[in-house]
Amino acid sequence: MEEISFYKPTITERENELIQDVLKNQNSNKTIKALEDTLQKYFGAKHVISTNNLAAAHHLALSAMEIKRGDKIICSVNSFPSVAQSIRHFDAEPIFVDINEDDFNINPDSLKKALKEYNHKKLKGIFVSHIAGQSAPVDEINEIAKHYDVKVLDDANRSIGLTYNGTKIGNENSFLSCFQTYSQVNNPIATAGFFTTNDDKIAERARLLRNYALINGIDKYGNLGYIYDVVDIGLKYDISALNAAYATAQIEKNDMFIKRRKEIAEIYNKELSNCPHITTPIKKRDHVYSQYIIKIDKNRDSFARELLENGIHTSLHYIPIHLLSYYKAKYNLKVNAYPSALKVYQQVLSLPIYNALKDEEVYYICEKIKEISKSRV
Repeated sequence: MEEISFYKPTITERENELIQDVLKNQNSNKTIKALEDTLQKYFGAKHVISTNNLAAAHHLALSAMEIKRGDKIICSVNSFPSVAQSIRHFDAEPIFVDINEDDFNINPDSLKKALKEYNHKKLKGIFVSHIAGQSAPVDEINEIAKHYDVKVLDDANRSIGLTYNGTKIGNENSFLSCFQTYSQVNNPIATAGFFTTNDDKIAERARLLRNYALINGIDKYGNLGYIYDVVDIGLKYDISALNAAYATAQIEKNDMFIKRRKEIAEIYNKELSNCPHITTPIKKRDHVYSQYIIKIDKNRDSFARELLENGIHTSLHYIPIHLLSYYKAKYNLKVNAYPSALKVYQQVLSLPIYNALKDEEVYYICEKIKEISKSRV
């Protein structure tokens, strides 16, 4: 069996077709608008703001909300660092909350406790990360947020098409929801981030800020003209036409990707159901399996090393933010400050799950997991 990557993209002739069209016609505006129109139709939200990556989407969203120094935003301690980093770039403060041990999502009781403690005008919102393709308890979180009159932002990461009770996160009822179309952290083939919103003012401000806050003086080819003006402190977060073309082709296949990941998850669930030391994902709500996260109750790190020795790459989703050096030092956070997140982190391991993964590769992964597990009995 050849080496099995943690993730590989599925690239077909459609990506090449759309990219070649960009190179031939050099019409960036048309290509980017096509991506945003495709996403708007997919989600049903009023506005889609495309960016060059997910971190840009996070930061641009908070810029459009006019987050300032000293503001506070609640977020899960179990999320990708981009969420907390985007908050810190404003010299604002992330308020971390603990998670549920079963689905790894934000714990409503911990959220209530944090909101009660930080209930003042500097509290600007709750950034809710939806982990591994299974949404957080949206109704409960929205009810809590409504009681304290704070906005709820979604961080769905790569879980495009994620639903809650059959309705997409990022739909016409969502305030603001962030996504990305790629998985690789380093040297991806192409990147695209975006957020959906139904707030007109935030959408208008985001469109202004994502390209230097430039007005006037830009021609149809995107060139800077003779006279232009800058009306705010802008950013450079707009997506390139080539990335937009690639992203459009990927979005067109998204439902197929979800279907395939569910098929792979079914194999994992069945093959690993009685495997010693292994707990398969607990499905409490709709699940699109953007990650397949197992728990290993005995020496997770050694387990991952042995899988790698057999050519199987794995990953961790996620190292709790309070254990990362910057946040640990900045806020003097104790290792056991978030006990559920700490316990989960010591056990979780993400297995490969993506459209290009073949059935025989999935069965090989299961076979090796069983072999390693039995050796630990």
